[in-house]
Amino acid sequence: MTDVSKHDTIAAAGAVYYLFGATGDLARRKLFPALFSLYKEGKLAEDFAVVGLARRPRTNEQFRADVYESIGEFCRYKADETELWNRFAEHFVYMSLDINNVDGFRQLNNLTEELDAKFDIPGNRLFYLALAPDLFGPVSFNMRDGGLLESKGWNRLVIEKPFGYDLESARKLNAQLNQVFKEEEIFRIDHYLGKEMVQNIEVIRFANAFFEPLWNNKHIANVQITLSETVGVEERGGYYDKSGALRDMVQNHMMQMLSMIAMEPPSRLHPEDIRDEKVKALRSLRPFANEEDVNKNVIRGQYSEGSSKNKPLNGYRQEDSVQSDSMTETYVAARVFIDNFRWAGVPFYIRTGKRLPVKTTEIVIEFKNVPNNVLFAGRHNLAPNLLVFRVNPMEGIYIKINAKKPGVDNVVQPVSMEFCQSCMIGINTPEAYERLIYDAARGESTYFTRWDEVAQAWSYVDRIASAWREDSSSLQFYPAGSWGPEQMDKLLAEDGFHWWTVNGQEEDNVIWLSGGDK
Repeated sequence: MTDVSKHDTIAAAGAVYYLFGATGDLARRKLFPALFSLYKEGKLAEDFAVVGLARRPRTNEQFRADVYESIGEFCRYKADETELWNRFAEHFVYMSLDINNVDGFRQLNNLTEELDAKFDIPGNRLFYLALAPDLFGPVSFNMRDGGLLESKGWNRLVIEKPFGYDLESARKLNAQLNQVFKEEEIFRIDHYLGKEMVQNIEVIRFANAFFEPLWNNKHIANVQITLSETVGVEERGGYYDKSGALRDMVQNHMMQMLSMIAMEPPSRLHPEDIRDEKVKALRSLRPFANEEDVNKNVIRGQYSEGSSKNKPLNGYRQEDSVQSDSMTETYVAARVFIDNFRWAGVPFYIRTGKRLPVKTTEIVIEFKNVPNNVLFAGRHNLAPNLLVFRVNPMEGIYIKINAKKPGVDNVVQPVSMEFCQSCMIGINTPEAYERLIYDAARGESTYFTRWDEVAQAWSYVDRIASAWREDSSSLQFYPAGSWGPEQMDKLLAEDGFHWWTVNGQEEDNVIWLSGGDK
């Protein structure tokens, strides 16, 4: 795990950063702003260069203008200091590249040698592939054949999800990359692992003596993980109709958050020890036995026409580039179990979907209640204690306990306390991509997914996908703007639980002890 004090002060080693797909949306919204924030905070020294790579022609001046516009629109810092911006922009160059032509990579290698000499870069190379997964292999081969990997420094490959379409395709992709890069040189980004509160899960669990002893099936009733989006598929209809929520969200983001909640304490705070424990948690997931088991525990939904805030919303099948009879799921809810000593019998409920009422990512830990016939429980309907990790868009921790209602004898009232990290730091909260690019440049792999994590997650969700292919009747519809198919409530009700409210929509009878303007 990264030492936070060092994380804030030490500049990453000098390197050439190659941004493949530099004219794309990810570079504009996330990568350019992240690099500028790192530079402004001193986490990028002067011995670096950024090479933007894409097919379309651009001059260096045009490329730098694109970067400047990106920072103005999406960065938490503004490029309003002329001297700082000029120094930063000098490190950016652009090259039009046909990624299928190895001669272009040889030219890129010549450009790299010039940049090494100009900025005194020690031969380190970081390749960021903001490209379609089927291009990862061919581009890697051309890097090697074009001489880009022969420098005296380190080489690191950063790739975006999705990593394959299923376990078989992921294995083929990984085999291609392993012909060029070692596993320790491959950094698979799941940007949720860069979010502040996801990284805080480990600290809350392992740095507080009153949580870890309770972190087991003796004290926890259930765990709920919600990742909801208000948007539809927008302009991604063509991609999404071949992917769906299961592959787009569950295989990566949901599985990663689940493994961090469920993992055992690592023997050392070392990247490989931490990732070892995450893999063990994923391996302990109870596999679905058959199609009937999937239908009993997994809900597959697709949004139909609806409304939000009195605004009419199209159904998924009316979206651009989506088939009119599409069976692609835009919603998944599931009840999963981890069959190990710590978690045996504790249900983990996950749900994710598009066109839901609020945009939020939260993890709710519901603790078991006190015995019904003991003291206050015998006279009051006590609410269970909750610990909530608020990941997005608000970041913080929320705790709900029971206490005496002020001014009234023998009346117990739920009481809530909150640490709102977003309220303290506000707009200057570091973005996930800042942390992840910075970590990759330092070789810190804790919050990147290792191959065996990817393989284990695919193995699990492939069973679900296979069952759905065999049973098209499992698809349920929900109105856009609602919380999903009706079955999602029954999934918890069968076990005597219910979904907890999210995104600060607390119950009316909860008293706030602290929390600013709550």
